[in-house]
Amino acid sequence: MSKVNSWIKSGAPWVWLNAAAVSCCILLVLGLMLMIAVPGFGHFWPSKIHEIVTQDDQSRTVLAGQIQDREEVSAQRLRESGLSVPESYDSVRRYLIKVGNRDLSGQDFVWVPELIIAQRSQPLALVVLEREEWGNFYGYLLGLKEDNSLITMATAWEDFEQRLERTSSLRDQISDLEKGRIGSINYRLERLRLRERRLELKGEQDPRAFAEIEEERVALGEEYELLEQDLLALNEEIRRDAALMRTASGEEVEIPLYTILDAFKPNTMGLWGSVGHFFKKSWQFIVEDPREANTEGGIFPAIYGTVMMVLLMSVFVTPFGVVAAVYLKEYARQGLLTRIIRVAVNNLAGVPSIVYGVFGLGFFIYTLGGSLDRLFFPEALPSPTFGTGGLFWASLTLALLTLPVVIVSTEEGLARIPRTIREGSLALGATRWETLWRTVLPMASPGIMTGMILAVARAAGEVAPLMLVGVVKLAPSLPLDGNYPFLHPERKFMHLGFHIYDVGFQSPNVEAARPLVYATALLLVCVTVLLNLTAIRVRNRLREKYRGLET
Repeated sequence: MSKVNSWIKSGAPWVWLNAAAVSCCILLVLGLMLMIAVPGFGHFWPSKIHEIVTQDDQSRTVLAGQIQDREEVSAQRLRESGLSVPESYDSVRRYLIKVGNRDLSGQDFVWVPELIIAQRSQPLALVVLEREEWGNFYGYLLGLKEDNSLITMATAWEDFEQRLERTSSLRDQISDLEKGRIGSINYRLERLRLRERRLELKGEQDPRAFAEIEEERVALGEEYELLEQDLLALNEEIRRDAALMRTASGEEVEIPLYTILDAFKPNTMGLWGSVGHFFKKSWQFIVEDPREANTEGGIFPAIYGTVMMVLLMSVFVTPFGVVAAVYLKEYARQGLLTRIIRVAVNNLAGVPSIVYGVFGLGFFIYTLGGSLDRLFFPEALPSPTFGTGGLFWASLTLALLTLPVVIVSTEEGLARIPRTIREGSLALGATRWETLWRTVLPMASPGIMTGMILAVARAAGEVAPLMLVGVVKLAPSLPLDGNYPFLHPERKFMHLGFHIYDVGFQSPNVEAARPLVYATALLLVCVTVLLNLTAIRVRNRLREKYRGLET
């Protein structure tokens, strides 16, 4: 008994309990990441295409697709749906098959009970076509068409790949023209219109100012006409080729090559080919724009918007949080009022985030934004500039949301600085401000960075307030681009958290959206971890730099 008591008094049990708790937390985090990663990564793996022949009492059907899921369903449930199931069966396995060809059949996925599958094979000639619209197409390549003339050749697939690569290059050129040069001209024309309207509102009578605007407008118009001719030529050239396809059921379809984004044969891929395809699709998911109501394509605008919002929020919250903490700790008289303020700050940290969103909508957007529009952007009215949700107001709202965390962490960092450090600095002739700026704040910087880490972790995952102050389902333009003034904080933006909500709960195609929810969630975790690791690295370097001063 004495040995047990001495063991308890030594503190060893609490060490083991803490180690067990940390281990459980790590296992839970790893389990969560694994649960997200498996279905998320599985979406990009080129699974085999099955050609399945089904036979029931009423019909015989041939379909082709990729098996996405399988489950056991009660036989009674299938009997109620009209399927003839023998009485000896209690349950039947069924498969969820992505059959694609939504423009022909009206649905992407079908459930097929194993009971009615008469034959299943994996023909090597089956092709997957990823299209801009209507999702994937599954079928066989019969031939190619050029200017409505059928081309028949033994190397149809090799010629198809070459023509598809050519079409992809033309698509990139068209995109560069539309979003780059033509988009820039449209932006500059709009700025000219607003500039002219501003002169009219000011009652400007000098004809030279209007003449300069008109001269610049004419020059932009001429440049636009030249680019439009190039765009028409590219559009005519890209529509030249088409692929003649046949579905598993025997229906022949002509698909223009400009609508096809990628084509591959999963059944002919080996291990290394599948791995290469996996990394290719994963990269495209990161760098491409979404399409098909966010159920296809990539999520680059959402990544971009999330990072921009977090960085802008950090710029706003850091000075205000540090100044407030410095005043409360170093300058304010420690009395009843100061204690009340600290209690209020701690309570603000527990306010639901949607309340901050409502405040941001009412105060930042309707009050401040509307006033800014009337004072500085009257030429754009009635279209709002800052009187509507955007990146700027979303960043300010989240800065207000995370401000209590930064204040508390900074105060704790300041409290850890020994009093002797301050007294020694003052004794050497430094002023109170010099002591604070050159000695106390650098030593407290690890605590400040801790507050920033917590603020970034919370802000990156918030969704509820953003739905009210600027985030949208699809943003046509990025908040940072090559058009002056380059940073456009008034624009709406996409966010990874809202993208998960939209794809998971607002998508018209639930089965197609499900794997994207996992992939986007995994990417959001990775972005948050990278932002936090950057802040942690800075904090550790500061901590090592000032470690000797604290001893």
